[in-house]
Amino acid sequence: MSDRLKTKLGRLEMVNPVTVASGTFSYDYADYVDFNRLGAIVTKTITKAPRAGNPTPRLFETEAGLLNSIGLQNPGLEGFIKDELPKYNKWKAPLLVSLSGSSIEEFCEIVARMEDEKCEGYEINVSCPNVKNEGIAFGVDPKVVFELTSQLRKITERELIIKLTPNVTNIVTVAKAAADGGADSLALINTLLGMAIDWETGKTRIARGMAGYSGIAIKPVALSNVYRVAQAVNIPILAMGGISNYRDALEFFYAGASAIAVGTENFMNPFATIELIESLDNYLTDRQISLQEIIGKVTGIV
Repeated sequence: MSDRLKTKLGRLEMVNPVTVASGTFSYDYADYVDFNRLGAIVTKTITKAPRAGNPTPRLFETEAGLLNSIGLQNPGLEGFIKDELPKYNKWKAPLLVSLSGSSIEEFCEIVARMEDEKCEGYEINVSCPNVKNEGIAFGVDPKVVFELTSQLRKITERELIIKLTPNVTNIVTVAKAAADGGADSLALINTLLGMAIDWETGKTRIARGMAGYSGIAIKPVALSNVYRVAQAVNIPILAMGGISNYRDALEFFYAGASAIAVGTENFMNPFATIELIESLDNYLTDRQISLQEIIGKVTGIV
């Protein structure tokens, strides 16, 4: 792998810009992927207490993408630290722990506990309901995002990534709030809201009705959000949303992303991340350029 792929995500030095979207990849993939070749590893989102997740059916493949309503199923913070964290720490790739809470205090408690463990940073999932704000998601309120980020910044000097939801009126306003609060970088976008209905029975395909929508169809939406945010903030962006190959990745780099995450594509092709790294390396080598030379260099915007 050449030095052309090197990038930086806030405080995090990466040998290449490719990581994985939370919830789409785990240590089980080690049978197919050399984790040491990844730019970073992102875990499934962890909560303080164990969660059983949502009732089934909670996955449905649409004509152009995937609906999921897993419901943050996870073993809880202590279960993760005891049983899963040691498996991830076998590899040299930087580890980013994705986490979520139901209040600012709970987020802070989780990060404070993780400070005693080995990882390089945190992806803060603000798409979940804030119990102290009538169940409204943290990520839709810039003031709450600023306060949350500010409080977490006091606790850790590790990489602090705020993962933004696209299901807001103005993602740029939220992005600025996270940056002003002290975030090192931003991850975007999380899933869109989607739905599918059986046309014969009228029943929803997902038990809870609405679900997160990901996959190739959301790429144009993700790309536009990355471009808009990159124009508005001066911190790096970890982009995701419909990325399946190096050509998709290049679009996001031109739009302003410093790194990208492969998500839904992992379910269809467990080798997708490694293939993308190799193809991107070949592309840059053929043209005798580095990744840093194309980040944010989109042209032709009217």
